[in-house]
Amino acid sequence: MKKSLGIDIGGTSAKLALLENGQPLWTAQSPFYARPTTEQLVAALRQTVGNRPVACDAAGICVPGLMDRAQRMITLSVNVPGLMGVTLDEIVARGLGAGVPQPQILNDAVSTATDVIAVKGLTGRVVSIALGTGVGMGVLDDGVPLFIEGASPGHIGQVDVTIPGDDDVIGPDNGRGSLEGYLGVPALIRRYGSTEKFLSTATTADSPIKALVRAIRICHAIYRPAHVVLVGGIGVRLKRLANEIKSACDDHLTSVADKNWKLHFGDHDFHAALGAARLAARSSG
Repeated sequence: MKKSLGIDIGGTSAKLALLENGQPLWTAQSPFYARPTTEQLVAALRQTVGNRPVACDAAGICVPGLMDRAQRMITLSVNVPGLMGVTLDEIVARGLGAGVPQPQILNDAVSTATDVIAVKGLTGRVVSIALGTGVGMGVLDDGVPLFIEGASPGHIGQVDVTIPGDDDVIGPDNGRGSLEGYLGVPALIRRYGSTEKFLSTATTADSPIKALVRAIRICHAIYRPAHVVLVGGIGVRLKRLANEIKSACDDHLTSVADKNWKLHFGDHDFHAALGAARLAARSSG
């Protein structure tokens, strides 16, 4: 029986998922951290796995930041500096032990979308927007990733979605009006004091939700998806606004869009780890 491990090192925590023949055996999440060192990341992985069985036939890992794939190393990760200057193989080996093979390095938005598509049975073109510490996107056609630049379908988090009257937003990449400048966790904390307050009080009249609606409408003009899925720690928790967001997106939506498109939300915080495990299993045969 084939086992695969998914590793998702996010901006605020690490998550693990072990699959056997495509079925989840367990998932686990580390305590929250902020700008961890390498030693803190290794400790977080050790704490996450605990006494759970981790030996597997294949592994996949999602990490934030700019990647040197030849060196298997992150060259820039603003929110997780402990990833820089050390190979991902070393972090995994130290944190999880010798029972985990060299992991396949995967895109977190693609991994997340892979799991959501499998669970929800989605077909056709799917745009998956990951809203968390940062903002990312995956575009998949019947489960096959669409790439435009590098390993990405484009940088939706850096798209200018400036909202009139709220045009002094500067994103972490120094781009004016970027979606990440409105909806990334640091931006939400600055604006609302906490993500919890944003999630409990925000409406479609709030600038971050307006910015999200504008980004989705842009995606419809560029990608013409049959499905849009909001995932990530922020995305899955916006489900209470599902009808309002869908209605705002549909208001005079471009005629090139798929008029029958559906809006979905992730169900939990482990989609990226589960998707990484699925993709690792597929690539290993």
